[in-house]
Amino acid sequence: MSRYSPSFSTALLAAVLLSLLPQGIAATGDESVAVPQVDPVPCMAAISANDDDRIISTCGVVIDNDKTGKADRIKALIARAGALQRKDMIDRAIEDYSTVLRLDPSLADIFNARGELWRKKGDRPKALQDFGAALKLNPNHPLAKANYKSLALELERLGALLAVNNKPSFNCATAKRPVEKAICGNPELANLDREINAVNTRVVRDAIRTDRRAGRALQREQDDFLARRNAAFGQGDYDLQKVMRERLDHLLAIGH
Repeated sequence: MSRYSPSFSTALLAAVLLSLLPQGIAATGDESVAVPQVDPVPCMAAISANDDDRIISTCGVVIDNDKTGKADRIKALIARAGALQRKDMIDRAIEDYSTVLRLDPSLADIFNARGELWRKKGDRPKALQDFGAALKLNPNHPLAKANYKSLALELERLGALLAVNNKPSFNCATAKRPVEKAICGNPELANLDREINAVNTRVVRDAIRTDRRAGRALQREQDDFLARRNAAFGQGDYDLQKVMRERLDHLLAIGH
């Protein structure tokens, strides 16, 4: 008769089998397998080698593994975001930077980096928000300061342009000539008129700096154009838009 009971033998066998399982893997009642901790070394080596393809592949393994430590995951995410950005995969890079900031919202550099990507995508409000967040964390952050200032000025200029968009160089409320009323009623003509006036002003001003007589001659040329336009509008096959476009092209050529 055996010295060991069946229950003792079964327990012993189970213990032996458990001891044979690879480290980091444990058997459960439903025989599920735990995910082993991933080695971050290949990812870090790819970062050191500046190999974007390897960074994306090897660091992706580190990022997706549940056993990866927070510090290693952040390093891998930042590295992959940079590689994705260099490959012009902007949306994915933004996602990685956003994940980094969820893990550690104290990283001013990452707010600034994500802000630059939002700006590249054309989302100026989000970019300005990120630059502001970076400056809140580090008021002396040089890149964030420069980015915030330049974007604020850009938004100011856009606001000024929107204020005059589809408006001519003159006041439509006091327009009396038929040609002026036609310009006021057509956004494209209104924008052309404003551009003509702006370019002519610049061309005349630049000419006066070196030769006042030449500057006055250019202004008389503009006055003659307006007089001909006013007189010819409505006659026969007169094409106001074509005439205005030709005048703008002529002024632009002089300005160059």
